[in-house]
Amino acid sequence: MDDQRKNVTIAAVADLHVTEDGAKSYKDLFAEISSVADVLVIAGDLTDLGRPKEAELLASDLRHCTVPTVAVLGNHDHESGQVDDVCKILTDVGVKLLNGQAAEIAGVGFVGVKGFVGGFGRHMLGSFGETAIKAMVAESVEESMLLENAMRQVRSDRSLVVLHYAPIAETVAGEPLEIYPFLGSSRLAETIDRFRVNAVVHGHAHRGSYEGRTPGGAPVYNVASHVEKPTGKPYALLEL
Repeated sequence: MDDQRKNVTIAAVADLHVTEDGAKSYKDLFAEISSVADVLVIAGDLTDLGRPKEAELLASDLRHCTVPTVAVLGNHDHESGQVDDVCKILTDVGVKLLNGQAAEIAGVGFVGVKGFVGGFGRHMLGSFGETAIKAMVAESVEESMLLENAMRQVRSDRSLVVLHYAPIAETVAGEPLEIYPFLGSSRLAETIDRFRVNAVVHGHAHRGSYEGRTPGGAPVYNVASHVEKPTGKPYALLEL
């Protein structure tokens, strides 16, 4: 059957936070996902402190995953300043790490960026005042531009956007209002709504809500492992 017409089941999860002590293994989870999904998506915070040892433990567990794996990095993966090492360890076991790129698997275009902070709607942070504030806004805009460039690479008629930070406030509901500006940015949603997108997944907001929509109507799912999902599992299952 043509990949462009076949339904594709995607298992999506985020915020695994693998630690150096190996306190939690994901071997069984990845084996389970391989039996129910065609693709695994991990939406950031694969590691807890961005250390190579953590990435090595995750890579070992991912050897029990027999379906293609797509991922983006999260803020925790940047903590130790060893992003290049973490990326190499994960790509060496076949993980497709996206940072402003698109990859087609089974007829679905996967588009990924980390995203960044900035707030939502009329409360979104503007580029005004101190240099530090302008630098934050510039970073947020840069991530949105990376996403736009990646979306322009998609040739499939189906696409999934993979983020770490949230593009809408609806899926961070449940978190303290005071930290909303640090959980994501509406700039991401503005970019998404310029394209035809089947679904968006993100993590980061551990106490957020599972489902929402961009202003343009694209379905958005918070797949942080801590968030309750219809599957009753740490991962969501999406049909595209």
